[in-house]
Amino acid sequence: MPVDHYENFPVASWLLPAAARAPIEALYGFARSADDIADEGDRADAERLAGLERYLEALAAIEAGREPAPEFTRIAAAVRAHRLPTSLLADLIDAFKQDVVKKRYATFTELVDYSRRSANPVGRLVLQVFGRSDDANALLSDRICTALQLVNFWQDVAIDWAKGRVYLPQEDLARFGVDERAIAEGIADDRWTALMAFECARTRAMMLEGAPLGRVLPGRLGLEIRATIAGGLAILDKIEAARGDVFRRRPQLGTIDWIAILVRATIKTGVRP
Repeated sequence: MPVDHYENFPVASWLLPAAARAPIEALYGFARSADDIADEGDRADAERLAGLERYLEALAAIEAGREPAPEFTRIAAAVRAHRLPTSLLADLIDAFKQDVVKKRYATFTELVDYSRRSANPVGRLVLQVFGRSDDANALLSDRICTALQLVNFWQDVAIDWAKGRVYLPQEDLARFGVDERAIAEGIADDRWTALMAFECARTRAMMLEGAPLGRVLPGRLGLEIRATIAGGLAILDKIEAARGDVFRRRPQLGTIDWIAILVRATIKTGVRP
């Protein structure tokens, strides 16, 4: 899957069995549309928060067995058919609301907590759809999803700056002697390169900690997970090859990259570090 927005996660691609596509599409639509309320357009913060509150109201209605507003019909059907925990969907909305009001992260721990709500629920919900949501799988999924969220942050430093956000932890900026002027002016000097190398290495280690999930899950789901992991690692490779300079050209995957990823994903024995 592309490491971009909610396409970080399995999104009813051709790799997934047909029976799983409707609930996965519903999850994707729910997450993507809510994220767009928090991120896109020129709404005032109060309007964004009010829009996201409607999602929480819909989840409360679904949880209570009532019909939500019509635009939430698909997610309601997915929740009921697969017994999806609405608390995980509420965590997503909580993270999106945080995006509206919180623009800086003091520590990596804070950033991981954000990812616990912004990314990890999607992986756990996908496991639930496939009937594979035991504790061991969920923990591996969390490592992958948090790592994917971090990959997205590192490739989108410039895009997030334009939205007034800096996801790079303030403690890391200070550690490497980088101030926000480097982001504003796109300065990819040696200090910036060292900072991005540190973030990419930490993210890569986290991704590989979750990689066994792609080997233990069967069939197309396992293949999808392996492809997702390989895609995330490929983006990290591109960031490192550019010495962390994500300002002049955003790291993206092309056709040749995807061929290599799919070949790698078919090899169940592992994902290269």
